[in-house]
Amino acid sequence: MTIDATPGQAVAAGGPRAATPGELAFYGACRFVAVGASRLYYPGPVVGAEHVPETGSFILAPSHRSYIDWLIAARVTRRRLRYLVKAEVWKSKAAGRLIEALGAFPIQRGAADRHAFTLALSVLATGEPLVVFPEGTRQRGPEIAELQDGAAYLALRARVPIVPVALGGTEAAMPRGATIPRPGRVRIVVGEPIAPEGFLDGSAEGSVRVPRAATRALSEALRERLQALLDEAEGRAPAR
Repeated sequence: MTIDATPGQAVAAGGPRAATPGELAFYGACRFVAVGASRLYYPGPVVGAEHVPETGSFILAPSHRSYIDWLIAARVTRRRLRYLVKAEVWKSKAAGRLIEALGAFPIQRGAADRHAFTLALSVLATGEPLVVFPEGTRQRGPEIAELQDGAAYLALRARVPIVPVALGGTEAAMPRGATIPRPGRVRIVVGEPIAPEGFLDGSAEGSVRVPRAATRALSEALRERLQALLDEAEGRAPAR
């Protein structure tokens, strides 16, 4: 199923490409202001930032409990992060153009959006990191439920690592149903990258085909890692 012509039209027309110096400078300036302000409103440490690759493409896979998660996740690296964003955001032309300029592109929720997955693979091919919330939509509570398979599939197809990230405190700051965020402390815990190669058998190596069993196994491994990290980020487990 493909995306409508309106959301992400500029991105879809030419396809993702390597960022220009101007685009990187624009992203860096916006990140400096937004992340700097968020640190004042939501102070808190980033634990395990050394696990974020300094070069090359990877998938950043954060837990998802709040609308502010995208902003808090941006603290883990100064590199430009590309986001898969729900297509409804493009209903506001101004918002759509802004986040498009920052490198985001749309995905239709509730269906297998082949066009968005093609764009995501193209982003990874440029060597940039891609943010995918594996829980799909915002969740409630301390448990990481069964994940959607998008993050695992992309990692296996592109042969790039997944970096799990738990965002502690964001649900208390702005839970589902809230319209105004509350100030509070957050804690970001970054886990070690999960390499996709260990989930592929010999017959799948070098092939573009991704076995369903490999996708499910990687999704489950990611879910378990995210649960342990979220427990740590929320103070339910000893800090490392």
